[in-house]
Amino acid sequence: MSSSPRTARTAALVALLLAVVFSLVSTPTSTAAPQAAAVTSKTFRNPLNTGPDPYLTYWNGSYYMTTTQGGSIRMWRSASLATLLESDPVTVWTDTDSSRNKNIWASEFYRFGDRWYLYYTADDGVDDHHRVYVLESDADSPTGPYHFKSALIPPNHTSDFAIDPSVFTHNGRLYLAYSGINAYQHNGLNIAPLSNPYTVSGDAVAIDGAGGCAEVREGPEFLNRNGRTWMTYSTCDTGKPDYQLWMMSLADGADPLVASNWQQRGGAVFSRNDSVGVYGPGHHAFFKSPDGTEDWMVYHAKSTSQYTYTDRTSRAQKIGWNADGSPNLGSPLAMGATQNLPSGDPGSGNHWINDDSRSSGDGTLAYTGTWNSGTGCGTQCFWGDDHWSDQAGNTATLTFTGTRIALLSVRDTGNGIAALSVDGGAETRVDFYGAIRTGETVQYVSPRLAAGRHTLRIRVTGEHNAQSTASFVSVDRAEVYTD
Repeated sequence: MSSSPRTARTAALVALLLAVVFSLVSTPTSTAAPQAAAVTSKTFRNPLNTGPDPYLTYWNGSYYMTTTQGGSIRMWRSASLATLLESDPVTVWTDTDSSRNKNIWASEFYRFGDRWYLYYTADDGVDDHHRVYVLESDADSPTGPYHFKSALIPPNHTSDFAIDPSVFTHNGRLYLAYSGINAYQHNGLNIAPLSNPYTVSGDAVAIDGAGGCAEVREGPEFLNRNGRTWMTYSTCDTGKPDYQLWMMSLADGADPLVASNWQQRGGAVFSRNDSVGVYGPGHHAFFKSPDGTEDWMVYHAKSTSQYTYTDRTSRAQKIGWNADGSPNLGSPLAMGATQNLPSGDPGSGNHWINDDSRSSGDGTLAYTGTWNSGTGCGTQCFWGDDHWSDQAGNTATLTFTGTRIALLSVRDTGNGIAALSVDGGAETRVDFYGAIRTGETVQYVSPRLAAGRHTLRIRVTGEHNAQSTASFVSVDRAEVYTD
């Protein structure tokens, strides 16, 4: 005899409830983040690069970036801003000419026609012998190859110190701006005309820019919008925490070679932000988002208030525009602040793992032995906390799904040597010591890995170098990449 429809519905409901209960009691509870390797993230965190003096542009589907490397010019390329830190550089220039193959600084690259021109400064080992030079690409690619094109020396400064070249177009003409000797500073602002991307066609004009300190006016950069060309530049010694950006502007139609045409903006437009641990922000450049709708800035800054030329890392953030038509650079964000990627950026599978094992993707962190933890590092740490230990044999193991991992943590005078290994392989010794305490420092970037599940183990060795006072190893955050 068949059951009634009501009886059948009741039986089905009971079966469903029993299935739900069974699934709850039979499925183990996990606090690990869900599998997220296939999820595309639309955010990123600084730094983009561990070097200073950044220049960045987006072209033909990729970001291209240079920073000062000293003995060569290296370029990083990535489809997303989020993956620049883990991209592998290409060396685009070295030089055998001993008069210009040392202290190579502050390179910038621009496309004119179907060729790229790479501007930089270099010397023979003597700082006052720095001069400005330009390379030309052999093909239509930012990565070259390049050949030496010429020195860029105005007739009235034939034997003078010159650094930080930049070029800009105003009223349809091309100009070179740089920092060098003039009537106002040893590192002062100068502008000279160019007849083409590699030929200076007249004397340089000195620009007397204000800056809140006496010593330096350098790193000029340009934006043209709302009827004016805006020149932003760095002031004060770059080793100081008060290194900062100031601004002048020039009306469309006015001659850039008439110094009085440049109108000074009062006060710094981008400066230290102690509340989030950012000091000495400057030496910057501007770039467009991939879809061309947003303006962005790349710059270097430090995470220490001490006077030092070290620890300058390259970072990026979006800028805006004021009601009067001037650019609004805002205030520098914390190193590890999560930001939305530029509009049109395809994103990536990048995500973070914090030292307390929280993660924005698929990642966990487990400790063996006794580790200290706390918020004593404050603004120098991601989310204001880290873990640390000096006990030999203690380990911290990050488990993640991805193709590469970067470890960031505190360097300090009491830090020692860690042994790092991927997937149980050979150990790499990494010294976490730093003469100046700095947080969110890139300690290690793993080799590229096959897509999948991996581990990074950090082992405390209990050893330290002769300069260090102890053997602590710090764990703060990791950045995971899924190329």
